[in-house]
Amino acid sequence: MKPRSSSSTSRRHGASTSSGTGDEQLLEQLGYKSVLARRVNALGNMAISAAIISPITGIFYSVSLVMMAGGPAVMVWGWLAAGLLVLVVGRSMAEINSKYPTSAALYYWSSALAKRHKKGWSWFTGWLNFCGQIGGTAGADYAAAVFIQALIALQWPSYNPTPGSTLAIFGVILLVHAAANTLAVRTVAVLNKVAVVWLGVGILVIAGYLAAAPEHASASFAFGHFVNSTGFRWSWYAAAVGLLLPMGTFTGYDASPHLSEETTGAALAAPHGIVRSIKYCLVIGQVLVVALAFSMTHYDTQASASNPPLQILLDAGSPTGAKLIMVIIIGAMLFCGLANLTSNSRQIFAFSRDGAIPGATWWRRVSRRTQTPVNAVWLAAGSAFVLGVPSLWNTTALPAILSVNVVGMYSAYGIAIWLRLRQGRRFAPGPYQLRYPLLNARIAVAWVAVCCVLFVLPTASPITVQNFNYAGVDLGVVLFIATAWWLISARKSYSPTVYGGAEAMAEAQEAAAI
Repeated sequence: MKPRSSSSTSRRHGASTSSGTGDEQLLEQLGYKSVLARRVNALGNMAISAAIISPITGIFYSVSLVMMAGGPAVMVWGWLAAGLLVLVVGRSMAEINSKYPTSAALYYWSSALAKRHKKGWSWFTGWLNFCGQIGGTAGADYAAAVFIQALIALQWPSYNPTPGSTLAIFGVILLVHAAANTLAVRTVAVLNKVAVVWLGVGILVIAGYLAAAPEHASASFAFGHFVNSTGFRWSWYAAAVGLLLPMGTFTGYDASPHLSEETTGAALAAPHGIVRSIKYCLVIGQVLVVALAFSMTHYDTQASASNPPLQILLDAGSPTGAKLIMVIIIGAMLFCGLANLTSNSRQIFAFSRDGAIPGATWWRRVSRRTQTPVNAVWLAAGSAFVLGVPSLWNTTALPAILSVNVVGMYSAYGIAIWLRLRQGRRFAPGPYQLRYPLLNARIAVAWVAVCCVLFVLPTASPITVQNFNYAGVDLGVVLFIATAWWLISARKSYSPTVYGGAEAMAEAQEAAAI
């Protein structure tokens, strides 16, 4: 499945992937006029996906869940197995992205690849992607709010975190991230690159801190200890729930496609951004999960703590050391949320450009000053806040948000890849190509199908109102609205550019400058 570049393929698609002019010509062939500033290079494209995957965020966000569902064995081996399968998914997406380098990404791909019912495939892929993107933004910033409160309580023990105060901090973080994406666009681009270094160096610092601990678990424990405290009697079910740790982490790499219209040489840079970000995070994340597994020296006490990852850090060293590591973790989470919001806003902009979101003419507007979709930024932030509101009464808000993110995103990924699989050898790839594309696509679709079933299931038993996994409900509400809207009017009025041609393109470009 080694990708290869083909100059003849690049010419066939009318693009020179090294020039902005070639990028704009290719985009016009896809049906869109370039309106976003093309200021992202290959490194920047890879950086935003890596910042969103963010192993520090995903692992520390979910370690408390995996300590109840699977334990160190699932955490270590599940990370490796799931990461390799995600790489297969990412390669299939990269192949499609190379042919269709537009910010519309997944919903455009579905429309272009479907043999029949193009508009329908596009519509539902776009709404699943929208829902998953909102879940990713909410998950990263909510996790940051939780860890900020834990750090405050560590510094001032009299402080008592509450669901209300967590939601308030969550709202402030979203506000700051939205303001940054509105007022400091160039700074955000730089911060995404800083985030890649922060992740790599941060994981080395955390692993070093844990390695210097006075005691460690045995290798047999770190690599083989299995736990099932979910309340369900089936070990396989507990292991499946524990896979939320790697799968909840390995999401959001569709950010690279969503930034295609801001990336130079997008037909190669964006596909490479997908694959390289997954590889980078797979390696550094494996270092972190192994270090954590060896640090679970008082397992029962750590697993039952109010903040298990913080307890692991405290057991490994001093309170001062734990505080410094918490700063690294919170920093990674804030970088992750910032990058998520950027990607989320580009998907909203593109989907609105094709008239698929209520108030589309407002959300697709582009700032004349920054050449970015600032209104879409605020819609993304507001929607993420709404998704976090159930945390006021639901004790499993974190796994639910994770599940919304995984199922929404991977459903969209899987639909596009499945439609490409149905194309078979008729699919003419772009300059990024795979050695065994159909085998790769089959494995990807199978894994996506498994994930989409697993992660709407309950994570604890007995099932109550407080611990119910509301991910299926959240997704169901979105799909109900999307389906009702489709049946009432959208099946006649919705016309994505790839399907509607020049007329749809002209309508989509009515973006009034702010």
